[in-house]
Amino acid sequence: MPKPRPGDKQQPPREDGGPRGEELPALCPPPASPPQALSMNELQQITDDISRLTIVHEIVLDSDFKLQAASFSPKSLENRVKETLHKAFWDSLEEQLSASPPDYTGAIQLLQEIKEGLLSLLLPRHHQLQSQIEEVLDVELIRQEAEHGALDIRGLATYVLGTMARLCAPVRDEEVQGLQNLTDPAQLLREIFRVLGLMKMDMLNFTVQSIRTHLQDHTIQYERKKFQELLDKLPNSLDHTREWLRKAAAEVSVSSPQPPPHPAGGGTSPGADSSGTTVPSLTSVLNRGYMNLLCWEPGQKEYPETLFMDQARLQEVQAQVNQLTVIAAVLLVTSGMCGSTLFGSPGFVARLKRVTKVLLEGLSSARYEAALEDISDQVLQEVSRTLAQLGYPAFTTDKCASLKGQIKSIADKGNAVRQIIEQRIRSFLSLFISPDGQNLQKDFPKGLDPIQEELLEVGRSFGSVIHHNRQVFGPYYAGILQKVLLPNAEPDSDAGMDSF
Repeated sequence: MPKPRPGDKQQPPREDGGPRGEELPALCPPPASPPQALSMNELQQITDDISRLTIVHEIVLDSDFKLQAASFSPKSLENRVKETLHKAFWDSLEEQLSASPPDYTGAIQLLQEIKEGLLSLLLPRHHQLQSQIEEVLDVELIRQEAEHGALDIRGLATYVLGTMARLCAPVRDEEVQGLQNLTDPAQLLREIFRVLGLMKMDMLNFTVQSIRTHLQDHTIQYERKKFQELLDKLPNSLDHTREWLRKAAAEVSVSSPQPPPHPAGGGTSPGADSSGTTVPSLTSVLNRGYMNLLCWEPGQKEYPETLFMDQARLQEVQAQVNQLTVIAAVLLVTSGMCGSTLFGSPGFVARLKRVTKVLLEGLSSARYEAALEDISDQVLQEVSRTLAQLGYPAFTTDKCASLKGQIKSIADKGNAVRQIIEQRIRSFLSLFISPDGQNLQKDFPKGLDPIQEELLEVGRSFGSVIHHNRQVFGPYYAGILQKVLLPNAEPDSDAGMDSF
């Protein structure tokens, strides 16, 4: 579906959440009978669909996304079981190859897997190499050689290592070369198997990078299609999204000015329902909902289903906003107490900012009170040191106590300085999520210059997530909001409704 240009007037989506002219199944069809329990196969299929959808989403939004081999905590039961089984297998292989005559059962199984691993690394143009691998690592021939005592494990390993050297990424050259020095057959096969696993992961990540541009061109339609398929299998799967938008609509409605009384027979104005009440725009309600995600309390409610894949990413943005709010508030309080001369001293602000950031790193907002106690001590030390360097008299005891007290009070969410900073940061970030926010010229808020670089980075990250989400789920949001804002309107009516 073509992406609307800014300023285009579009009809609102149907009540079921689909855009005009596009047939989408009803999002929540009324069940004719009590919902049936899903079978294990159906649950597994849904899990697989969500997994594939999540991977595509991550590839598109995270330019550094890489597939990694599954790993367990070193002390976990899973890791102990894995290590025990692996040790048993390799110990058994060593015993087999050390026997007289050697038992090649395990080695032949490994060579079969190594052959499959090498073939999986080939590109379509590698016809000749494919034929060569098939010929040299012919498992039937290898089995016959083993039965007649003529199997040359070292010779086959040498061929495998040469092929790996041709196929591996430059980052693996040294590891592959190092395998040439191994003389024990069991250890050599074990290390070949390990490095081959790394090469397969390299190839997968190369493929991910290669298809990223293609996915970016098609991911909006793909994610929307897959999400609709999940909704068809799991009716009422937008309940948390509806609640999130209802809350945002209520907040916007309370803050919106009411229209003046209409003259008799004057009808209703655009953006008003039949009672004359102002109807908030879809965009204003959705933007409020997005901004509310930045103050989402842990355990507050279930996250909106349409944002579930971005929950961790948005919570990271939220943590960064909380940290930047405190840093800016500490600097503003210190500036007010120290004056422009001290605050303008070379490196002074950078040192205060660095120490504050270090002491807040990795902390949840619930632990800021204890951190601000330490921050106040460090700030006072830096102030005293800089005053002495510049030849100014030291702060009096009362002034030191006042500065420490003002810094520690920033832990209170009702603190006036903290609220001002928070409001300015949120207003600035809201510019990044407007439909054309990526191209807006953004004036930097007063008092936030010391965190300008970090705040711009957070804004770009936040805006990227929100713009993608709006494009994918806009039709669903429009369908929900039409019912929330104009519950008495005809399903096909666009009375007072705008579009995203």
